[in-house]
Amino acid sequence: MDDGPAGDFARPSRLGAALLVSAFVVATCGLIYELLAGTLASYLLGDSVTQFSIVIGTYLFAMGIGSWCSRYVKRDELAVFVRVEILIAAIGGASAAVLFLLFDRVADFRIPLYGLVLVIGALVGLEIPLLMRILKDRLEFGDLVSKVLTFDYVGALAASLLFPLLLVPQLGLMRTGFLFGLANVAVAIALILMLPGKRRLRTELIVGILVAVGLATGFIVSEKLQRAAEVGVYGDPILYAASTPYQRVVITKRAGDLRLYLNGNLQFSSRDEYRYHEALVHPVMSRARNPRNVLVLGGGDGLAVREILKYPGVASVTLVDLDPEMTSLFRNSAMLAALNHDAFHSPKVHVINADAFLWLRENQRRFDAVLVDFPDPTNFAIGKLYTVSFYRELARALAPGAVVSVQSTSPLVAPRAYWTVATTLEAAGLITRGYHVYVPSFGEWGFVLASNEPIGRPGPLPSGLRFLTPQTDALAFTFPPDMARRSVPVNRLDNQALVREFEAEWAVYEG
Repeated sequence: MDDGPAGDFARPSRLGAALLVSAFVVATCGLIYELLAGTLASYLLGDSVTQFSIVIGTYLFAMGIGSWCSRYVKRDELAVFVRVEILIAAIGGASAAVLFLLFDRVADFRIPLYGLVLVIGALVGLEIPLLMRILKDRLEFGDLVSKVLTFDYVGALAASLLFPLLLVPQLGLMRTGFLFGLANVAVAIALILMLPGKRRLRTELIVGILVAVGLATGFIVSEKLQRAAEVGVYGDPILYAASTPYQRVVITKRAGDLRLYLNGNLQFSSRDEYRYHEALVHPVMSRARNPRNVLVLGGGDGLAVREILKYPGVASVTLVDLDPEMTSLFRNSAMLAALNHDAFHSPKVHVINADAFLWLRENQRRFDAVLVDFPDPTNFAIGKLYTVSFYRELARALAPGAVVSVQSTSPLVAPRAYWTVATTLEAAGLITRGYHVYVPSFGEWGFVLASNEPIGRPGPLPSGLRFLTPQTDALAFTFPPDMARRSVPVNRLDNQALVREFEAEWAVYEG
């Protein structure tokens, strides 16, 4: 078997094996770059379903363009392949860092986002046809197609498993990009070094080494780059930033104002969070018949638990939050624990780190009061926690006389989304009452009370509250016409109507 179109290349068995391995690396790196773009877009732009759909569609379209363009490569396929590898390594490896840094510096972030996706997709689409043409004289046609595609698909599987389970939690987005850029350029350098006629690729070798050095440097300083980018995004000095297996956690501070962001979305400001948490907790606690055993779903910052512990009759608080790093942070950081008054150190409080949907299905206990403090339904993973299936499990966990409060987004900005929560609770057989308060950091914000029984009048409130009084409590249940009830669908697992309503209404508000 001869060496095919590359004439002066290394022994076919050695080079052929290296090229098949490169198919694996190409597929893995290509999918990683695609996942990076989709994840970054959902972090920075929201609406994860739309962003991932557009990124995937754009990427596949660009791959088609790249494959079509490969027909114009008439000679030196391996040299072109090496150059493409180096180019992908440089662009794809730096893509996450570039996009983070550009987010607040360009008028329309979608232009560089989808531009990079198009370029990377086209280059990846160019690689596989080139690879098959290089190998066509080294393998029988049937073996060629099956082996190249097998390595390609296995590489895609490896990327899809590594990205959410290992790479994002351990490395973060920027480091992941730089690492796989290094893998791309390593393939190019290795191929060059295997060629007896590598002198004619001396320029490519030098460029490849320079790209590798640049990517390695980016990997080392990526945390500084991440923080520099996030300062631009958040506008305030960053005290803490980390990627957990579930989310990006950022805490900022300016002039005494601590702010928590999850995946780029503000969760609270220390200046006015008391308004939100008093409104979430006390309408429930004052209406529940005998709130001794309380359940909190979400609320990993412990601020709702702080309010619950103001009732001396509370015997037990069970908090179920998905992210152990979140609850650990607000337990062990003195600054953050001061916000929740060391709530997680109370012997009454029991923290369970689990998926609330799955935990509730297995739960056999009943609770006298329940606080549901999940993030807004920006994607299907969160949207499932607002479905009729979830609320039926929740209804089953209520003791006689128990009352639930659900944070339900803004009834002013997103009235259809807000009333979808109430409608879905009612579809689960619960009786509801909606209410709203003004929180300066969020604007007009809504909650829904729910119970298996008619909801009674409030009892006495604990002393020392900064916002809620019997008068503000009563006013909260009155809705003006611009927030009045709408006819909306029930949010189910198979339609996720709430996610679409939420994204559509907030998109109009944010322009």
